[in-house]
Amino acid sequence: MSDIETSNAPLCPGPAPVQPRPSAFEMPAGAVDTHAHVIGAPPLYPWMPDRAYTPPPATPDAYLKMLDAVGSQYGVLIQVSVHGQDNTLMLDTLRAHRERLRGVVVPALGLPDAHYQSMKDAGAVGLRLNVLYGGGGVSLAQLAEYDALARDWGWHMQFLLDARELPSLAPQFRKLQSTIVVDHMGHIPTSEGVGSAGFRELLALVRDRAWVKVSGAYRLSAEEPPYRDTIGYAQALIEAAPDRCVWGSDWPHVATWTTMPTVAQLLDTLALWAPDPAVRTAILTTNAHTLYGFTHH
Repeated sequence: MSDIETSNAPLCPGPAPVQPRPSAFEMPAGAVDTHAHVIGAPPLYPWMPDRAYTPPPATPDAYLKMLDAVGSQYGVLIQVSVHGQDNTLMLDTLRAHRERLRGVVVPALGLPDAHYQSMKDAGAVGLRLNVLYGGGGVSLAQLAEYDALARDWGWHMQFLLDARELPSLAPQFRKLQSTIVVDHMGHIPTSEGVGSAGFRELLALVRDRAWVKVSGAYRLSAEEPPYRDTIGYAQALIEAAPDRCVWGSDWPHVATWTTMPTVAQLLDTLALWAPDPAVRTAILTTNAHTLYGFTHH
């Protein structure tokens, strides 16, 4: 039986085949898309048996075409949960485009230093703990060990979590010494609202020290594009730390069962979140250059 047949993980649709430019503004020079995935297929790139979904391939070539089409000069690849701790495809993609791309890996603990060094040499600048989707291969039980690993290699720690969990996690998070990055505005449904305990905890964390990806609107929203119900979250986070907000497309939008957005639609949503061109340009350029180590001339 094939790897697809042995899993109950549902097949998910692929991204929009044509990616136009955003209509609300001109993409600035040096723009960074800080969140996307490349996805391979078995047997060359095995999938996790306990994965939450089964995606179509998202090739490095298709990814780079998307960046070019929408006007992103740089990109940051995030290790996708279906490949678990096998970062091969992503690291190979980084090595082939060293100036343009950076990556966030999902590494196993206790590997020989040479493994981590090769990830860093390829362009890995952070590690990710994904506690929402099966197959991620890591858990918050090992938070202290991952914090130490991140410090050893000069990496940040990126968290895909539901902000409703943050009030109970706050004591652990306060002990972390690494730079913290929170995915997709805390991945908290808009129905919770800016006054909810989880969002308030996220806001406090961002105000204090964390970076946040103002991204993933379609994962939080109960609406169609441009996801106006996300404006409150995004504007509160941008106000809390305008120099620690970054944007990502989340291409190829895996496990999306609602309307499949184009990257341009998500950028047009960013224009609603950050109507001030200077703030929006910083989110797309200087903030991301600082966090991911891009040097823009």
